[in-house]
Amino acid sequence: MVKQPVPELALRLLWLSIGYMLVALVIYLSLTSDPVNLDIDIRYQDKFFHALAYFTLMFWFAQIYHDRFQRYGYAISFILMGVVLEYLQSFNPDRYYEFADMLANATGVILGFLLALTSAKNILFKIDDRLKGAIN
Repeated sequence: MVKQPVPELALRLLWLSIGYMLVALVIYLSLTSDPVNLDIDIRYQDKFFHALAYFTLMFWFAQIYHDRFQRYGYAISFILMGVVLEYLQSFNPDRYYEFADMLANATGVILGFLLALTSAKNILFKIDDRLKGAIN
């Protein structure tokens, strides 16, 4: 199997900065004593938001890194991050530890990883190319 060349992102530093800000936001929201509470009455909404957050992280970084080894590294890192953050919540009297949240986090990572195996992996490259053209 011949490896396809991966196009270079012109705004790579911007995309990485946004990605790491997303990671910082997930960490903050996971550990804050005053978590965001959307007044929406949807069953299991908490689990949906956990999965969505970790899906976003995984899919974002999978847009930047097309190498399978790097993607596996991010997937493992995000799953571990979800477990550690959930464990750290148990030390906060205003928060609590839930195995189901860990499962939702891992599900989000897996879905983001799987979507990145499709042609959707090039969305950020297309945006980057258009922005590069608009800047030049």
